[in-house]
Amino acid sequence: MDETEVLVKLEAHEHEISSVKERVKDLETQNMALQDLAISVNRMAVSLENMLKEINKQGKRLTVLENVPVENGKTLRSAVITALAGGIIGVFVTAVIAIL
Repeated sequence: MDETEVLVKLEAHEHEISSVKERVKDLETQNMALQDLAISVNRMAVSLENMLKEINKQGKRLTVLENVPVENGKTLRSAVITALAGGIIGVFVTAVIAIL
């Protein structure tokens, strides 16, 4: 090989090295983008998990709040029945006393 051939091959190698450097640079950029994406996905998963926990807590609180009117209704119903029963018994006792 003479000097000209060596220079031509050297030029070709330099061109290939330059091309490889660009490809490596592009791959590093893509790798960083993938790492950023993975971190973002992880953060989203944590956020979703926290939201799910909060939704479950709110569901339990909602169930308790929904049961309050039911309990109040039961208490009111019991009070009305007790008052009616007491009134009926009072009328009956008064009628019995009036008869005597």
